[in-house]
Amino acid sequence: MDSRQAILSRIRTSLKVGAGDTDRAATVATRLAERPRGIIPKRGQLPAEERLALFIAMAEKYNATTERLTSRETLPQSVAEYLKQRNLPASIRIGADTRLVNLPWQSAGALEILDGASDGNDLVAVSHAFGGIAETGTLCVLSGPDNPVTLNFLPDHHIVVVAASDIVGDMESLWASLRAAQGDIMPRTVNLITGPSRSADIEQTLLLGAHGPRALHIVIVGEPSLN
Repeated sequence: MDSRQAILSRIRTSLKVGAGDTDRAATVATRLAERPRGIIPKRGQLPAEERLALFIAMAEKYNATTERLTSRETLPQSVAEYLKQRNLPASIRIGADTRLVNLPWQSAGALEILDGASDGNDLVAVSHAFGGIAETGTLCVLSGPDNPVTLNFLPDHHIVVVAASDIVGDMESLWASLRAAQGDIMPRTVNLITGPSRSADIEQTLLLGAHGPRALHIVIVGEPSLN
């Protein structure tokens, strides 16, 4: 018996079930196949503009800054202005997401565009979120070469772009959207980001940037979905 089987055997023993418990296996298979939804909170079940307003209010409550753009094509100028206002170097790191790579970055002037995963020496990263959750002001960023997971944690400043139409009311709706988009091939990691990194472990004093970026700037593009 290898170590994996030994661990599973101990778990089965603690649960008082045998290895051939077909009823339990069938129950698990049915739940995975049917994906039953729990009770959906009413907090995020709002008309489109009110849902977006709730997302912005909750994101800012948790120390994120927000900005709205009518078109993704103006993102380069927006990023350049963000860097200028905070006296940051004109350099950002992005992944391979075509929604970012194909933008007219040359319109932002002498802005250095680095690509790929961060090695920990980047001050600013730009990612594209899969979606957002209005009731908590949370972003959902999927791991992979399009948006390397290191961009979520290593740079001091994280600029995240999200389409207004991808902001849903609640977490349950976001997971439904993710399953519909990804099918049976899910990303290795789904990062749910609410505000910049923070901790109050030391004397209950809030410290931003404790375990990741100390600044989160959310750029919302376009108009919200009417669904």
